[in-house]
Amino acid sequence: MRILKEISDFIFAEDVLEKADVIFIPGGSYPELPERAASLWREGYAPYVVPSGKFSVTCGKFMGVKSMADIYGNDYATECELYRDVLLRRGVDQSSILEEDRAEYTAQNARFTRVLLDEKGIRPQKAILCCKAYHARRSLMYYQLSFPDTQFMVAPVAVGGLTRENWYRTEAGFKKVLGELTRLGTQFMPECTPEMADFLKLFEAG
Repeated sequence: MRILKEISDFIFAEDVLEKADVIFIPGGSYPELPERAASLWREGYAPYVVPSGKFSVTCGKFMGVKSMADIYGNDYATECELYRDVLLRRGVDQSSILEEDRAEYTAQNARFTRVLLDEKGIRPQKAILCCKAYHARRSLMYYQLSFPDTQFMVAPVAVGGLTRENWYRTEAGFKKVLGELTRLGTQFMPECTPEMADFLKLFEAG
């Protein structure tokens, strides 16, 4: 069905990657994300990796690793702490890891990461966004809003067995992806600050 393909193309954003200034990882509990980021770092795609995340605002604490717990365990206080451990184990230099450990939801991942990079004087022209595949469009939305002058490339990671090819085959997948559509619709407008409105005017002007 055409509608399923168009939803897939929109939600499951993905780009051809090229060299960038930084690799961003929005918060979460899947080690596969920092593993992919570490692989990109080792391949020389960017000099810095920025893991972000405290824990989910709805839980109030880190609820544990959702996969690969036999490798990484569950003894972490924050998502950022998990990500840092994975990055270090996968060969990323400590000096290349810039940690953001306050964010409790996606918008804060982006905002607090911007604050962190501003404090360090890092203004990325190009960035790679390493995120869950079904979370790619919303992650991109928030990071692009916080870094309007940065060119983003999405490096999605399929976690929990959910991909652009199979999401509509299960009720759980349907709820995940259509939930992302709903959140994109309800969350974009509040993010359109006066500064963002000026940016949109420039975009419309070409």
